[in-house]
Amino acid sequence: MNRVYGVIGIGVKMANWNADFTGRPKSTSNGEIFGSDKALKYPMKKMWNEKNKKILFIKSWKEEKDSIVPKNLGERYAELFTKIEKTTKTKDVLKNLFECIDVKNFGATFAEEGQNISITGAVQFGQGFNKFDDTNVEVQDILSPFQDSKAADKGKEGKQATLGTKITVDEAHYFYGFSINPKNYNEYKEFLGESFEGYTEDDYTEFKRVALISTTSFATNSKFGANNEFTMFVETKENSKLYLPDLSEYIVYNSQERKIDLTKISQILKNEEINSIEIYYNPSTTKLKKLESPVSAKYFNIITMKEENGSN
Repeated sequence: MNRVYGVIGIGVKMANWNADFTGRPKSTSNGEIFGSDKALKYPMKKMWNEKNKKILFIKSWKEEKDSIVPKNLGERYAELFTKIEKTTKTKDVLKNLFECIDVKNFGATFAEEGQNISITGAVQFGQGFNKFDDTNVEVQDILSPFQDSKAADKGKEGKQATLGTKITVDEAHYFYGFSINPKNYNEYKEFLGESFEGYTEDDYTEFKRVALISTTSFATNSKFGANNEFTMFVETKENSKLYLPDLSEYIVYNSQERKIDLTKISQILKNEEINSIEIYYNPSTTKLKKLESPVSAKYFNIITMKEENGSN
């Protein structure tokens, strides 16, 4: 398995991709809207969970004192494996952690019952910044179908209660850079023995699957309208000396034409160091200025997964 670099683009219309604690789209101190890596990973984990794959870092529930509350990390681990005891070996815990597909991809910080394990994931994401020029935040009041009980208790004429507000953006286009470095797990191969293969081609194939469709599939009330609109995978050759920066920084988005321009990425890629480039986008909603010669790539429709006739 070779190193991989890429970009995941999330298109948003009348949705709230990643809210802060006030309910507004997350933004920097100077007002630049962005989405955290956690927002991108969550739909991936949900999709894996629906396929009955082992996921450690996802909310699960327990009944406690006539209420339902989230399990803590140790309880979630015990749900998937067995309860950690004082005699439990770190090596056995580590083996179990790597059986969880979210840990295998994104790593983990695990501190439970005498165990203190930190795994740097093979897959690393940057923050996803919105590159659309004209994003507006929309605030909608939401009415309850029921009477305002507080007004009724005070003898006032009952009116519909206001549940709160729904906050969305009218349009935004987030771009996340990512890298995959299988060598992050080399040290564990020595520790865990031949049974541990590290980050494999099968792991990468599974990551590609959710990277292409998980956001589109995750249609909650606030996320409906957020879709996978662009994904790029740049796989380097074995023992390549090419180390790429965050590729999302090199993407130019033309807000008037809804066009993704890859010209700047072409300028930092070297054919002799690259094994393959795959680019997925939605030609029905997005225009694309493709990579410039001599850099070549294969292009696919991100909805149908069919390859375009010919590649550049």
